[in-house]
Amino acid sequence: MQEAGPMNLLRTLAILFLIYYGLKFLARLFAPLLIKKMMNKMQDKASQFNNQQTKPDIKEGETIIDKKPHNNQHSNDSVGEYVDYEEID
Repeated sequence: MQEAGPMNLLRTLAILFLIYYGLKFLARLFAPLLIKKMMNKMQDKASQFNNQQTKPDIKEGETIIDKKPHNNQHSNDSVGEYVDYEEID
């Protein structure tokens, strides 16, 4: 069994230091590549979505009219009454 001593502490700190800066270095190398790949995927999805929406199946001379559905929602006026208030200092 190993004893806790200054050499073991220094070795542990050196290992943590190397791991931290190693990951930081690798992140600087690979992060731009990963971000570029993600951006290309997002652009492809956006262009596919855009192509689907702008490509309706309309024959020449055909007219399409889109109407909004009528919303029959009425507010309930019997909820309560409005009471003025004054702020007291």
